Amino acid sequence: MEVNVHEAKTHLSRLLRQVAAGEEITISRAGTPVAKLIAAGTRSKSRPMGMDRGKIRMAEDFDQPDPELERLFYGPVTTESTELVKPPAKKKKRK
Repeated sequence: MEVNVHEAKTHLSRLLRQVAAGEEITISRAGTPVAKLIAAGTRSKSRPMGMDRGKIRMAEDFDQPDPELERLFYGPVTTESTELVKPPAKKKKRK
């Protein structure tokens, strides 16, 4: 079936029902086909388990603490005190 753009805009709901029933509809502008309406098909709601087996590698120590990252977040960590190091106070601008 072929329809023009105006008819497609006017009767989109009806055309979608026809597409869902298995029909293909071509949309034309000035007699030249520009688009085709086809059924999208069904989507699977679940993905099969193990589909990426062998594609992903995780290091044995992936969950170990990173001293450099901790230093950036918390500043120097010492065993002498449990207090976090506070950043220096901001200087006030002079007017």
